[in-house]
Amino acid sequence: MNNNKTLSLIARVTSLVFHPLLIPTIGFLLLFNSDFYFSIIPWNVKRYMLLVVFLSTCVLPAISVLILSINPKFDLSMEKNTDRVLSLLISSISYYLGYQLLKRLPVFPAYNVFLLGAILIQIALLPISMRWRISIHAAAIGGLVGGILGLSFRLQENPVQLLSLLILTAGLIGTSRLVLEKHTQSQVYTGLSIGFFILLAVVTFI
Repeated sequence: MNNNKTLSLIARVTSLVFHPLLIPTIGFLLLFNSDFYFSIIPWNVKRYMLLVVFLSTCVLPAISVLILSINPKFDLSMEKNTDRVLSLLISSISYYLGYQLLKRLPVFPAYNVFLLGAILIQIALLPISMRWRISIHAAAIGGLVGGILGLSFRLQENPVQLLSLLILTAGLIGTSRLVLEKHTQSQVYTGLSIGFFILLAVVTFI
């Protein structure tokens, strides 16, 4: 019994730390500290970019959902498909605002492309979420893995350590969602695949 409680606690903490709203900020932090040449960007520009990403992909969607939760028909646990779809719509709009702000910066366009890919992932999840509880957690981390892989193709780099870390993290997140019985294996694998292939294609070819 204690083992099950410990496993459940680890799964909950993992799901919280790697919540879909935090994945974009985590992704940008990884890019800033990776072997890619983004380290040459001045710190004041990095700080502004992180602020934009954090506010538009985490704070703004979270506040919007909290406001919605004032309505007793809206459930923060997102058990109903309609609630999940509404949160995806809000996130897509917030991400788009961040995308427009980053477009104005004279930096490598990969950052804008990452947010654009994240928007497309959410749009792809919308019709599926209307009828099926696909894993948004898995889609988010899958998108980050696909985006980093696409960037490595685009820049002819080989970030083996970073990709290995992200793949392990994806496995940990997927396992956590299964342990918590939030999704089935097919819902986790489908979310992971959609996120991975969309951001891989966007970053590689756009």
